[in-house]
Amino acid sequence: MESVSPHKRVVVTGLGAISSLGHTVEEFWANILAGKCGIDRVSLFDAKDYASQIGAEVRGWDPGQFMDPKEVRRNDRYTHFGFCAAKQAVADAKLDMTKEDLDRVGVIIGSGIGGMWTIETQHKNLLERGPRKVSPFMIPALISNMVGGLVAIELGARGPNFCVVSACATATHAIGESLRIIRSGEADVMVCGGAEAAITPLAYAGFCSMKAMSTNNDNPQKASRPFDLNRDGFIMGEGSGVLVIESLEHALARGAHIYCELAGYSATCDAFHITQPDPDGKGLSLAMSRALSDARLRPDEIDYINAHGTSTPYNDKFETLAIKKVFGDHARKVMISSTKSMTGHLLGAAGGIEAVISVKTIQSGEIPPTINLETPDPECDLDYVPNVKRAAPVRAVMTDNLGFGGQNAALVFRKH
Repeated sequence: MESVSPHKRVVVTGLGAISSLGHTVEEFWANILAGKCGIDRVSLFDAKDYASQIGAEVRGWDPGQFMDPKEVRRNDRYTHFGFCAAKQAVADAKLDMTKEDLDRVGVIIGSGIGGMWTIETQHKNLLERGPRKVSPFMIPALISNMVGGLVAIELGARGPNFCVVSACATATHAIGESLRIIRSGEADVMVCGGAEAAITPLAYAGFCSMKAMSTNNDNPQKASRPFDLNRDGFIMGEGSGVLVIESLEHALARGAHIYCELAGYSATCDAFHITQPDPDGKGLSLAMSRALSDARLRPDEIDYINAHGTSTPYNDKFETLAIKKVFGDHARKVMISSTKSMTGHLLGAAGGIEAVISVKTIQSGEIPPTINLETPDPECDLDYVPNVKRAAPVRAVMTDNLGFGGQNAALVFRKH
């Protein structure tokens, strides 16, 4: 094992994304910059009796492009997304597994909820047809660690492999813990991110009962409006975002293309309420401050923040407060956007696709917009890059996510 170094440099070499805005990173990124919205009426089930009837579904997509048809049938929709995004990322990184020390390649791909489709369909089988009609593949299909297991089997990767589950902070924690594993010397390469497919009848019923989701059913494209005075709740999305990260030494040795450096990470807890963020932003501001410290950057060196920005009344207000606490005077200069205005909220996969967006922002020098920001909330008074993308040099990006239970996570990417 290599010597432990908390400041071993780690870089991003591969990206994979599947969402309502595209089945490849290129298509996804082009639509993000164009300010397109992937939210529409729910088609995966009949939602006419639900308070919220809209979502950001992955449409027109065939997992058989990346998975054996038998494996497609045996696994949940969330697994399809995560496995295929991981395959994209590994191909993008041009990782040749025949040349890797497979004991030093790991996988952490989390899911906030796991196999909801499997749970619901197999429970229906049990009630209507009896216990003998429940699939023998039900348990492996529904558990949240299955994406990482399948990806490891596909790659032959025998390094660290486990699943992070921290609600909407899941993928950000998965990427951050992967960073720590490489820094510790346990692995050279990690495949990391999140996957989610919770646009299901039961999941929608639960979130609607909480009154957490937007009921702007007649205007799906306008329903997600982070930081806008008229926001009324989040809109569910689905898909996956996965990165390949590796030690700088390993990337240089194999001549890899380097997108940027993954420089900082922190995880904290509000210790306040199971669903509501701390109104003083204490936990989130601590995560942001510690991620900056871990990256050895000052607040004024961050040019862009990809905010959690869920379009809920509490989150957007308290997140704005946390940014002001951490960034001080620079809070009014840093560019901020919530891309959930376009992708919806992918729950445990949100931090994965938002990490992909953060990396592409550094690479391209283009800042994605917050669409539907038409009537600014006086309590949300920062520069959220409203409605239209912006060209600007980007040295460093912070992305943050919050999860039920009070979990907070923040990552810092910087130009290599």
